[in-house]
Amino acid sequence: MKTEEFDPVIRAALKEDIPEGDITSESIIPAASRSEALFLPREEGVLAGIDVAKRVFELIDPQVSFEMEFRDGQSFQKGTVLAKVRGASVSLLKGERTALNFLQRLSGIATTTKRFVEAIAGTQAKILDTRKTTPGLRILEKYAVRMGGGQNHRLNLSEMVMIKDNHLRIIGSIKNAMENISKRIEDLEKTE
Repeated sequence: MKTEEFDPVIRAALKEDIPEGDITSESIIPAASRSEALFLPREEGVLAGIDVAKRVFELIDPQVSFEMEFRDGQSFQKGTVLAKVRGASVSLLKGERTALNFLQRLSGIATTTKRFVEAIAGTQAKILDTRKTTPGLRILEKYAVRMGGGQNHRLNLSEMVMIKDNHLRIIGSIKNAMENISKRIEDLEKTE
């Protein structure tokens, strides 16, 4: 995963959380103060978003050191050190909540997906995701599904045809829908 492609999402999250800095940390902590923090999960799960968490700190302060102990897709136990981050105390405090929000959200999705994948093990069924994602986080959330062993369905409405009940209510029948789709495909093939 190229985390730079998620920079707009990460930057938006940082702008939301620290639009003009961290008034508390910058007011009470000396600029020279340095700290180390550990990412310790409170329960077992599947990791997703560790590179995104690292990128949060890179965007805040390129001097911050982020050491990953686990990679996305790996299972972890409660209390296991997932990563260590070192650097200016103010920089760590500025990034901690945003990094944790991404890591918790994406790991939660990966962990839940893995539970479903394990529940259907030995069958021919597959766990697929939907477009029911958090606005602006679709690519990250679909990545988390893959880290949990699931598969991505369609990313957006432009990727494939999928006739749903709302379509049928408007068009009247599956037959009408299929005829219209066939016509659209023929028209597109003529323009190629």
